[in-house]
Amino acid sequence: MPAHLILIDALNLIRRIYAVQERPFVQSIHQNGHVLSEKTQQQVLFNTQNACIKALENILQQLQPSHALAVFDSQQPCWRYKLYPDYKKGRKKMPLHLANALNAIQDAFMEYNIDSLVSDEDEADDLIATLTTKMSLHSQNVTIVSTDKGFLSLLNPNVHVYDYFNRRYLDEQYIKDKFDVTPGQLTDLWTLTGDNTNKIPGVSGIGQITAANLLNQYGSISAILNSDAIKPALKEKLYNSEAQIALSKELLTFKLNIPLGFNLKDIRLDNANTSNDNELDCKQNLQTL
Repeated sequence: MPAHLILIDALNLIRRIYAVQERPFVQSIHQNGHVLSEKTQQQVLFNTQNACIKALENILQQLQPSHALAVFDSQQPCWRYKLYPDYKKGRKKMPLHLANALNAIQDAFMEYNIDSLVSDEDEADDLIATLTTKMSLHSQNVTIVSTDKGFLSLLNPNVHVYDYFNRRYLDEQYIKDKFDVTPGQLTDLWTLTGDNTNKIPGVSGIGQITAANLLNQYGSISAILNSDAIKPALKEKLYNSEAQIALSKELLTFKLNIPLGFNLKDIRLDNANTSNDNELDCKQNLQTL
């Protein structure tokens, strides 16, 4: 039986749960003109940790993985900030008291045999993409637990994206309905339109409908730029934005070669159904992740 690895986009899960737990208290303090007291902060953190544990239990029960890992962002600015200082500009920072509580949440996850992966300099997105790609190349199954649309570009028969909060898989039909392109065209789509979530700029004047139509007709940005059939005004706009296109595409493209330093057996769950022979093959193929 092939391995089934779930990769939990940990901060995506934790921050969304924290926001739900914090909301009633925030509404109250806004009405009274106060800030969260330390006691209230601790209550919210206590509720958040319990809700995260419950979410983890539900994920394990629903997805029935053989292997699992919670992946966290680096505490330091990743390479994208160095390449483009305005990356994620304006995004609300994690509250300090929540950041200080992450170790306790990681310890709670470990009680369920779910280890945590934290890089010194890479984003969780790149860590997840690296591991997903390694697994998929050897026909092993991966489910990414996240609401981050960026992971949709990794979809293939062995790779799935699961939205825990809405209890649904974000599949190719979802991508077709929402973006009108294939998973493999999503990076090019967001390169043209920009990615407002991460404050990555696109080509001025090109929206999602135009970008999707171009990609459906030509297949890729490269083919679009090399076509002589593009309307002159649009072609000029694209050529005037070539530097921006190159930068945005680099920012949107996952790193897939990060050394991870562990073997698949290191993250196998105690109740895994994967056979020892199959796992040995995974180890030999994947070697050190």
